[in-house]
This record gives sequence, C-alpha cells and structure tokens, in this order.
Amino acid sequence: MERIKSLRLLACAAVAGALAVAGFAPLQMFPLPLLSLAVLFALWRRAADAGQAAALGYAWGLGFFLAGVSWVYVSLHDVGGMAAPVAAAATLLFCAYLALFPALVGASYRHLRSERSWIDALLIAALWTGAELVRGGLFTGFPWLALGYSQTPPSPLAGYAPLLGSYGVGFVATLATAAALFAGRRPIAWLLPLALLVGGAALRPLVWSEAAGAPIRVSLLQGNIPQSLKWDPRRLDLSIRTYLQLAREHPAQLTVLPETAIPLFFEQIPPEMLAALRGDGELLLGAVMRLGDDGYANGAVTVDRDGRTQRYLKRHLVPFGEFVPPGFAWFFGLVNIPLTDFSRGAQQQPPLPVAGQQLMPNICYEDLFGEELIAAVPTATLLVNLSNTAWFGDSLAQPQHLQIARMRALETARPMLRATNTGMTAAIGPDGQLIAVLPAFTRDALSVEVRGYRGITPYVHYGNAGVLLLALLALLPALAKRWWRPR
Repeated sequence: MERIKSLRLLACAAVAGALAVAGFAPLQMFPLPLLSLAVLFALWRRAADAGQAAALGYAWGLGFFLAGVSWVYVSLHDVGGMAAPVAAAATLLFCAYLALFPALVGASYRHLRSERSWIDALLIAALWTGAELVRGGLFTGFPWLALGYSQTPPSPLAGYAPLLGSYGVGFVATLATAAALFAGRRPIAWLLPLALLVGGAALRPLVWSEAAGAPIRVSLLQGNIPQSLKWDPRRLDLSIRTYLQLAREHPAQLTVLPETAIPLFFEQIPPEMLAALRGDGELLLGAVMRLGDDGYANGAVTVDRDGRTQRYLKRHLVPFGEFVPPGFAWFFGLVNIPLTDFSRGAQQQPPLPVAGQQLMPNICYEDLFGEELIAAVPTATLLVNLSNTAWFGDSLAQPQHLQIARMRALETARPMLRATNTGMTAAIGPDGQLIAVLPAFTRDALSVEVRGYRGITPYVHYGNAGVLLLALLALLPALAKRWWRPR
C-alpha cells in the first residue's frame, strides 16, 4: 500500500512537471508553471526524508524536460538522421541529466527546512535559483526553460527583468509561489507574494532606454530551406535563388540573412552575389568563415555599399553541434551534421557600425546566455540574432527560442531582430513586446522600420551578480537556524 502511494506521488509530480511546459511559448499560460511548482513544493513539505524529496524532484524534472525539450529527438532523428531508438535513448538520457537539478533542490530543501514558513520560502527560492544558475553554466550550460522565461509579458513579473535578468525573474516567481503556498490562513503572510506581484506590475511601465539615431528600414529574410537540402551540393542553387529573390523583392537599408544562409564559406561567395543581396543598402549575412590554419568559424559578416566587410565570430558554441566534446568523436558517426569542429570567437567583440546603428550580432544558441551579451550593450543600439532553426524541425523549440529572445530585449532595453531559416523571424521592441513575426515554415521577408536605443538597465550594469546576491541572502536564514539550533 505504501509503495502504491509513493508511485502515485511520483506520478503526480511528473504530470505537474509536464503541465508546466504550457506556461512557456507557444501557449504562454504564465501562471501554470507557478501552480506546477506549488504542487511540487507541497509534495516536498510532506516528504518523509531527503531521499523521497529528491525522487519527487526527479519525477517532476523528467516530466518537465521530456515534454519541454522533446525537440532534441527531432534534431537527432528527424533532421540529424540518427536511428530512432538511439535518438530516443539519447533524449531520455539528456532529460534524465537535467532532472537531477530539481532532484538536488528537493533533497537540499528537505535537509535544510525549518518550522518557519518565511524561512522555507526564502530557502526554496534560493535553492531553485542556484540550481538554474548552475544548469546554465555547467558543461557549457543549458539554461533552456529556466523558470524566468515563462514570465515574459503579459506576466507582471516581467517587470523585474531589466533589474535582475531572467534568473532574477525566476527567483521572484519561485519566492512568490512558495510564500503563497506556505502562507496558509494567515492574512499577513500573503503580503509578500502580493507585494512581489504588484511590484513587478509597477515596474513594467518604466522606460530604461531612449531612441538613438534615425529609424532604418530592415528586411529579415526567411528562406525556409529544409536542413536535408541545405548542405546538398546539388541544391546549392536553391539557397542562392531563394535569397536573391527575397532580397530583390524586399529592398531595405539593411538586409539580414540568417545563420549559414548560403551554404558556402564566405570567401567562396562571389562579390557580385553579395552586391545583389545588398541592393542599395547594407547587408548582414550569417556565414561560415575560414580562419587560415586555425580552421573555420561560425559568424556574421556585414557588407557596406563599397563592399567593405566587418565580422563577428560566434563565441558560445553548441556541444555535439559545433564542437566535439572530449571522448565523443564516435557520436558523429551516428548523425549527419556538417562542420562539427568550429573555432571560438574572442570573448570581447565590439558592435558593428551598420546603417547608422551599432549592431551586436549573436548566433542561434548564443542568445540563451544573457550574461554574455551585456558586455557589448552599453555601446550597441540593436541586437540581431541569426539562426538556422531548421535543426529543430517542427517542434516547440522555435516559439521557445523566440520567447528567450524577448527576455534578452527586456533585460537590455534594446530591440532584438531575428532572422531565421525556418522561423520564427521577428522584430522585438525594447519592452519585450513583439513588433512583428513571420509564420514558421514560410518563405518570406519581414520588412520593419526600427530604431536603435541607448541606455543602461541595472541588469546590464550588474549582470547575474544581483540575483546571485539575493539567492545567497535568502539562503542565510535557513543556514543560520540550522547551525545555531540548540543541541
């Protein structure tokens, strides 16, 4: 009987974790992740010991990540050509690894919990945020589906993003959830969660940046070239014709092509083709570039009216996609991934002056790491993400990635432009609101008029130091109570 009860609790935790994914894009039912966490926190409070709390956290994590990053299977099998059983096993193992983080939070909470509700609420917020920070940095990091991303507008908690970043939004969301759960029937205990919600709503209208320079007309090209055809030498003409036609039909002051839009090394692209893509304006092109004896890099290149170029080289590479982790060379015999040994760009790269603005490119996965983008923001007026999202197929990854870009715009108070191969190509305002977006899996161009912005948000100034300090302070009452408990 006890075993059946334990299995039911684990199933309840797993279902709650899976349902939390609906709080992220595309559904964006932002209260749902908080309700899901409330279920998990309630289960942790009733856990018999740290082991049971860890098991409940692990079950929640498995449900959450298997539902939320199911696109890993799509990338490996549908696009990468890996055998279905192997791709399913790899996806399961990856999600099993990610589930360790909520499991560790559960065990730590159960070990450090006190009899005071306010201490427990602070403790759980500190542990959850700490686990997300570690997950976002360990083994190059995987911050996808961090709680804060579910709280983009219209969530009132989005107001904390310019102050504390996405992890800080997650900290506030976790603290509000735990405080409300532990408040019980004591009216005064509800003041904290209500104050956090009202505070976020009050912060939303604040303006952290101001327009800089004249508006520019931008065309973001979405070629919708299937990944199975993109690197086929016999289909090279398809990519070239598609982007030349889109550029010709949608002229602009700045034309932007996505990551590796033309499947050639940049040095192989004829100057006359670059001139045709540029038209009468300037060009920003995602391309692979040779680095002499140092190999090649994934990057972005600007081409002005005189044919002069500037470049940005991708800094944060994707393991198994852009570099080979030690001991995993065998993996690439199971999938069809071209160009798997890129060189990293320098950590400090200045914005690129283009069309009267200071553009800071980031390529695909790089926009997950807000703390790495802010170094260039004081001088950058526009953020531009170039992605080849064909690797994700028709999955949750595309709307989730767009939501991540919205958080970057909120944190920096800068517009974010996205040019993607298959979606979702979009323009995002400095307040995180969508200006315009193309439907996924369509061949089209998004023509928008945008302005650059200047100004410094607290998050740009302090980065993740602010939320890290908050998490450490929130942890202190539980540690002090445990260390100083009368023996």
